[in-house]
Amino acid sequence: MLAILGFSMVICFMYLIMTKRLSALIALIIVPIVFAVLGGHYAGLGSMMLDGVKTLAPTGVMLTFSILYFGIMIDAGLFDSLVRNILKLVKGDPLKVLVGTAILTMLVSLDGDSSTTYMIACAAFLPLYQRLGMNVLGLTCILSIATGIMNISPWGGPTARAAAALHVDALEIFLPMIPALLIAAATLVFTAIVLGRRERARLGVIHLEDFHNGSLALGHGSAEECEKLRRPKMFWPNLIVTLVLIACLVVGAMPIQILFMVGFAIAIVINYPRIEQQRERIAAHASNVLAVTALIFAAGIFTGILSGTGMVDAMAKSLLSIIPDSFGPFLAVFTALISMPLTFFMSNDAFYFGILPVIAHTAAQYGITPLEIARASIVGQPVHLLSPLVPALYLLISLAKVDLGDHQRFALKWAILSSLSLLAGGLLFGAFPLYHLS
Repeated sequence: MLAILGFSMVICFMYLIMTKRLSALIALIIVPIVFAVLGGHYAGLGSMMLDGVKTLAPTGVMLTFSILYFGIMIDAGLFDSLVRNILKLVKGDPLKVLVGTAILTMLVSLDGDSSTTYMIACAAFLPLYQRLGMNVLGLTCILSIATGIMNISPWGGPTARAAAALHVDALEIFLPMIPALLIAAATLVFTAIVLGRRERARLGVIHLEDFHNGSLALGHGSAEECEKLRRPKMFWPNLIVTLVLIACLVVGAMPIQILFMVGFAIAIVINYPRIEQQRERIAAHASNVLAVTALIFAAGIFTGILSGTGMVDAMAKSLLSIIPDSFGPFLAVFTALISMPLTFFMSNDAFYFGILPVIAHTAAQYGITPLEIARASIVGQPVHLLSPLVPALYLLISLAKVDLGDHQRFALKWAILSSLSLLAGGLLFGAFPLYHLS
């Protein structure tokens, strides 16, 4: 009953937001409460929701100050020269823009943190898409899938979780998956080419002369207002602060929340030293901050109820119970296939620590090693990054100012294609077997 309730809740939520019956914010709050009450989980409902909110509170803090930080850097004009140089490189061709987005995002996402990748990539590319009149959903699609592909690195969350859950080495999981990763990367470039050809057919190639004169108008307000906020003399100090911040994020010098809080404080003081200026800049970015943090805390209610009622555990057990004995030798491929829907419907923690050990234990009876199961389990990550349970997703749609349902509808088929390419690469290069003869 709990499993049915859990799946019904997630399906209802997805239906409501994809059909735009409810906004994601309202659906994240109301839908889980309704299903919890229907399931008779009145007692402790408040504490479940509060636990979920507490769990996501650090993420909310991080996103608050990261949005403020990058907002200040955009206002100050740090990314203007980058956008102008990219414009010269791509020569106003939407196809080249999308292919460049795919390649550069995969490089940026080597840090293993999707939130950081989204912030950097959106700051660099979103103004470019807006100036060329391109569909921003193409940007969010490429960013999401690129991050999902590169997320299987040894320092990425999924691989680290699989290694911890099955007590194997993360590097041993990753190395045999490198050929599969390269195939998935090629698939993403193919996706970018397809989307780029569509945009080129719709818009044509924009002449560079259109961008040679005047301000790029990156940021909030009119071109004149944006120009007043520019701090060209602070380019090098801003660049140094940003590079140091990114380096500290990569090496984990401090908790990410603290790094962005300190980074924001430094950025706003050196660029806008007067208190009145600081108040204006914070107020200008307040709507973006509120949109993201409200969604994050609402998602805490959703995940808190999903975990607190036991729905997640029941969903996992119900899926495992339907596996027939004859299917045992195919468990590696089965794991890869179910990693797509399961990591979409539940958190990575629930999948890797709740479901994966059970699958690995069962697979061992058929001669399939924990390492092979671990490799298969990371195949679904491009799809996972579209899950409403991923906090970074709300950052992405907020930065790009797109609707959650629109983004999911646009990107899902391409994300599945990338996951299937990871699956094909894993099988082709022997990272895990199609069928194991015991």
